[in-house]
Amino acid sequence: MTRLNLVLLMGVLASALYLVRTQYESRRLFVEMERASAESHRLELENERLQVEKRAQATPLRVEKLAKQQLHMAPATPAITQYVTLTAAASAGSAPSAPSAVSAVPTAAHAVPQARAADAFAPAAVPSRPGAR
Repeated sequence: MTRLNLVLLMGVLASALYLVRTQYESRRLFVEMERASAESHRLELENERLQVEKRAQATPLRVEKLAKQQLHMAPATPAITQYVTLTAAASAGSAPSAPSAVSAVPTAAHAVPQARAADAFAPAAVPSRPGAR
């Protein structure tokens, strides 16, 4: 009988130790889950803040202002636009005979202050698409 009591006592002690270990593990996992949840909430708030900042930085007025000030760009106007037409010799192999694309290359007759020649190929501002983020 004492052997049976000893075996049962060992079983109860093992079960109690297993229960304590399981409760400790459960608490540890709960704390880890709460930390991850708090981190997720913090990251969501930061993402929202960055999205608002991104929208504020990409306004057409700001982009145009930066293009003029930092890149020394000027909008393409009819005064500085040179139209290129397709000649008959060049169009012998192709079907269209209408004028080709418009080039925004300034001519020497028009004095437009440019920092670099490459700036003349880009417009001063890119229009934003509605609904684009």
